[in-house]
Amino acid sequence: MKTVRDRVQHAIVFEVIALLIIIPLGILFFHMPANDIGLITIGSAVVATGWNYIYNLLFDIGMKRVKGDLNKTIPIRVFHAILFEAGLLAILAPLVALYLGITLVEALILDVSLSLFYVVYAFLFNLIYDRLFPFSQSRQNG
Repeated sequence: MKTVRDRVQHAIVFEVIALLIIIPLGILFFHMPANDIGLITIGSAVVATGWNYIYNLLFDIGMKRVKGDLNKTIPIRVFHAILFEAGLLAILAPLVALYLGITLVEALILDVSLSLFYVVYAFLFNLIYDRLFPFSQSRQNG
Protein backbone atom coordinates (compact mmCIF):
# COMPACT_ATOMS: atom_id res chain seq x y z
CA MET A 1 0.00 0.00 0.00
CA LYS A 2 1.09 3.59 -0.49
CA THR A 3 2.27 5.46 2.56
CA VAL A 4 0.47 8.41 4.15
CA ARG A 5 3.11 10.69 2.65
CA ASP A 6 2.48 9.19 -0.82
CA ARG A 7 -1.26 9.73 -0.44
CA VAL A 8 -0.92 13.32 0.80
CA GLN A 9 1.49 14.16 -2.04
CA HIS A 10 -0.90 12.59 -4.56
CA ALA A 11 -3.90 14.56 -3.27
CA ILE A 12 -2.09 17.91 -3.17
CA VAL A 13 -0.50 17.59 -6.62
CA PHE A 14 -3.84 16.45 -8.07
CA GLU A 15 -5.71 19.47 -6.69
CA VAL A 16 -3.09 22.11 -7.49
CA ILE A 17 -2.87 21.08 -11.15
CA ALA A 18 -6.67 20.87 -11.38
CA LEU A 19 -7.04 24.39 -9.98
CA LEU A 20 -4.57 25.77 -12.51
CA ILE A 21 -6.71 24.31 -15.30
CA ILE A 22 -10.28 24.69 -14.05
CA ILE A 23 -10.38 28.30 -12.78
CA PRO A 24 -9.66 29.88 -16.19
CA LEU A 25 -11.95 27.36 -17.95
CA GLY A 26 -14.71 27.98 -15.42
CA ILE A 27 -14.56 31.72 -15.97
CA LEU A 28 -14.62 31.23 -19.74
CA PHE A 29 -17.38 28.60 -20.00
CA PHE A 30 -19.70 29.44 -17.08
CA HIS A 31 -19.44 33.23 -17.44
CA MET A 32 -19.31 33.51 -13.67
CA PRO A 33 -17.39 36.18 -11.82
CA ALA A 34 -13.87 35.10 -11.08
CA ASN A 35 -14.46 35.30 -7.34
CA ASP A 36 -17.47 32.92 -7.52
CA ILE A 37 -15.84 30.31 -9.75
CA GLY A 38 -12.63 30.71 -7.80
CA LEU A 39 -14.31 30.24 -4.43
CA ILE A 40 -16.39 27.30 -5.69
CA THR A 41 -13.34 25.70 -7.24
CA ILE A 42 -11.09 26.24 -4.22
CA GLY A 43 -13.81 25.17 -1.79
CA SER A 44 -14.49 22.13 -3.93
CA ALA A 45 -10.77 21.38 -4.03
CA VAL A 46 -10.56 21.46 -0.24
CA VAL A 47 -13.50 19.08 0.06
CA ALA A 48 -12.16 16.96 -2.80
CA THR A 49 -8.73 16.72 -1.19
CA GLY A 50 -10.17 15.16 1.92
CA TRP A 51 -12.48 12.95 -0.16
CA ASN A 52 -9.52 11.97 -2.38
CA TYR A 53 -7.53 10.71 0.58
CA ILE A 54 -10.44 8.79 2.13
CA TYR A 55 -11.73 7.42 -1.19
CA ASN A 56 -8.34 6.20 -2.44
CA LEU A 57 -7.56 4.56 0.89
CA LEU A 58 -10.91 2.73 0.88
CA PHE A 59 -10.58 1.85 -2.81
CA ASP A 60 -7.11 0.37 -2.26
CA ILE A 61 -8.33 -1.63 0.74
CA GLY A 62 -11.20 -2.95 -1.38
CA MET A 63 -8.90 -3.79 -4.30
CA LYS A 64 -6.50 -5.59 -1.99
CA ARG A 65 -9.37 -7.70 -0.61
CA VAL A 66 -11.05 -8.41 -3.95
CA LYS A 67 -8.04 -8.62 -6.30
CA GLY A 68 -5.17 -9.31 -3.93
CA ASP A 69 -3.06 -6.49 -5.39
CA LEU A 70 -3.23 -2.81 -6.26
CA ASN A 71 -2.56 -3.01 -10.01
CA LYS A 72 -5.29 -1.07 -11.78
CA THR A 73 -6.35 -2.11 -15.28
CA ILE A 74 -7.88 0.45 -17.63
CA PRO A 75 -11.47 -0.68 -16.77
CA ILE A 76 -10.66 -0.43 -13.05
CA ARG A 77 -9.21 3.06 -13.58
CA VAL A 78 -12.40 4.13 -15.42
CA PHE A 79 -14.56 2.70 -12.60
CA HIS A 80 -12.27 4.35 -10.01
CA ALA A 81 -12.60 7.81 -11.61
CA ILE A 82 -16.38 7.62 -12.11
CA LEU A 83 -17.06 6.35 -8.59
CA PHE A 84 -14.84 9.06 -7.11
CA GLU A 85 -16.71 11.81 -8.96
CA ALA A 86 -20.14 10.39 -8.08
CA GLY A 87 -19.27 10.51 -4.38
CA LEU A 88 -17.85 13.99 -4.68
CA LEU A 89 -20.95 15.18 -6.55
CA ALA A 90 -23.18 13.96 -3.74
CA ILE A 91 -21.09 15.94 -1.27
CA LEU A 92 -20.66 19.16 -3.28
CA ALA A 93 -24.00 19.81 -5.03
CA PRO A 94 -25.84 20.93 -1.89
CA LEU A 95 -22.92 23.16 -0.88
CA VAL A 96 -22.76 24.83 -4.32
CA ALA A 97 -26.54 25.37 -4.38
CA LEU A 98 -26.41 27.00 -0.97
CA TYR A 99 -23.46 29.27 -1.82
CA LEU A 100 -24.81 30.45 -5.19
CA GLY A 101 -28.45 30.61 -4.06
CA ILE A 102 -29.54 28.32 -6.88
CA THR A 103 -31.67 25.21 -6.96
CA LEU A 104 -30.20 21.80 -6.34
CA VAL A 105 -30.94 20.92 -9.98
CA GLU A 106 -28.99 23.95 -11.21
CA ALA A 107 -26.13 23.07 -8.87
CA LEU A 108 -26.18 19.49 -10.14
CA ILE A 109 -25.91 20.72 -13.74
CA LEU A 110 -22.94 22.91 -12.81
CA ASP A 111 -21.35 20.13 -10.78
CA VAL A 112 -21.93 17.52 -13.51
CA SER A 113 -20.18 19.82 -15.99
CA LEU A 114 -17.23 20.17 -13.65
CA SER A 115 -17.35 16.45 -12.90
CA LEU A 116 -17.06 15.55 -16.59
CA PHE A 117 -13.84 17.53 -16.65
CA TYR A 118 -12.63 15.86 -13.46
CA VAL A 119 -13.46 12.31 -14.62
CA VAL A 120 -11.19 12.70 -17.62
CA TYR A 121 -8.61 14.63 -15.61
CA ALA A 122 -8.57 12.08 -12.74
CA PHE A 123 -8.14 9.19 -15.16
CA LEU A 124 -5.24 10.84 -17.01
CA PHE A 125 -3.65 12.27 -13.86
CA ASN A 126 -3.65 8.92 -12.03
CA LEU A 127 -2.34 7.07 -15.05
CA ILE A 128 0.57 9.51 -15.39
CA TYR A 129 1.12 9.88 -11.62
CA ASP A 130 1.40 6.12 -11.08
CA ARG A 131 4.01 5.94 -13.82
CA LEU A 132 5.99 8.88 -12.43
CA PHE A 133 5.73 7.70 -8.81
CA PRO A 134 5.54 3.89 -8.90
CA PHE A 135 5.45 1.94 -5.68
CA SER A 136 7.39 -1.25 -5.10
CA GLN A 137 5.82 -4.68 -4.67
CA SER A 138 7.02 -4.77 -1.05
CA ARG A 139 5.10 -1.55 -0.35
CA GLN A 140 2.02 -3.10 -1.99
CA ASN A 141 2.13 -5.98 0.47
CA GLY A 142 2.59 -3.75 3.52
